[in-house]
Amino acid sequence: MNWHESGLSVGQLAERMQIAPSAVRWYDDHGLLPSERTGENHRRFFADACCRIAMIRASQRVGLSVAEIREALEALPPRQVPSQQDWNRLADRLRSVLNQRIDELFGLLDELAPAEGAPS
Repeated sequence: MNWHESGLSVGQLAERMQIAPSAVRWYDDHGLLPSERTGENHRRFFADACCRIAMIRASQRVGLSVAEIREALEALPPRQVPSQQDWNRLADRLRSVLNQRIDELFGLLDELAPAEGAPS
């Protein structure tokens, strides 16, 4: 599979990434996956589409919101294949967000733990 093919349709992109066509359209409609329209009003995606979908799906699995994913993806160059440096910057940003979320979750666990000496 060529991860960097430009001009893929919704169906072609969905098939390559093994997701529903409705997911591709949803990502596009929410500003996560840029596309352009043909004269017949069909969506066509840029060479970075497969990479972006892979990152979107990974981000969703760890619980990032659509706004957080959109913000992270804005660090990538638009409509072109990201370089290794682009991916490293994005990965660093996601690591930072995830570490912050982990810290918040540990804080919540601490709040839920009974105080020492308190009846359980």
